[in-house]
Amino acid sequence: MHKRVDVRFSDLQDKVVLITGAAKGIGRAMALAFAKQGSSLVLFDLDAAGLSQLEQRLCEQGVQVMSVVGSVTAPEDVQRAVMAAIQAHGRVDILLNNAGISMNKPSIDLTPEDWRRTIDIDLTGVFFCCQAAARQMIKQGSGVIISTASMYGVVAAANRTAYCSAKAGVVALTKSLAVEWAPYGIRVNALCPGYIETDLVREIIAAGGMDREEIEARIPQGRLGSPEQMADVALFMASEVSAYMTGHALLADGGWTADSFKKNRSNP
Repeated sequence: MHKRVDVRFSDLQDKVVLITGAAKGIGRAMALAFAKQGSSLVLFDLDAAGLSQLEQRLCEQGVQVMSVVGSVTAPEDVQRAVMAAIQAHGRVDILLNNAGISMNKPSIDLTPEDWRRTIDIDLTGVFFCCQAAARQMIKQGSGVIISTASMYGVVAAANRTAYCSAKAGVVALTKSLAVEWAPYGIRVNALCPGYIETDLVREIIAAGGMDREEIEARIPQGRLGSPEQMADVALFMASEVSAYMTGHALLADGGWTADSFKKNRSNP
């Protein structure tokens, strides 16, 4: 088991952080991580029950937190989330674009609905959130946007055409917005995780849809990442420690994309 380090970024104290896809997985880990830094949180997700559970836990810890139920594919829902932050705190300092879905299916079998749903949630929804948050950040003269892309936005894989296309779009979107909004004091970056042990991944493994040993054998570090590790990377990216980084797609994949051979290391 990899030992985690408790990281502290004092400049994140009292920052107003809007997190999409906050009810579970990496988004939930981000909420808990930024709460530890003393940030004020606005949680946004379609999962009302998951949001309620997380909000209750954070309130018990004395965290300033509110939840907004909605979809990133609906501009009016996104605007409600941004306005909730503005009405409560007068600003939006950090946007963590984490809402997304997976799509693993042979390309020949992809339906129009599969394609549209993946692009709508994983790419178009990211743009809607960036746009809505940036309108406030431009007024403030500052802001940080971090979008969760994927290592499959940088490299490709079979049976993931829609997903790879959407995540590559997030990387390109990130670079374009970073250049456009830098004069307004806004930094825009993408976090590109590899295989992360979320509840969803555990369910897929348990159902036989993924062979954990096979995947881990192809990762140079030999293990899946954790949501908490991705949240720690997001803390660094949001902090002034990374103030000169914008338009960057940061890989956190255990070495997967660096290794073009990917032979089973137990049988070299």
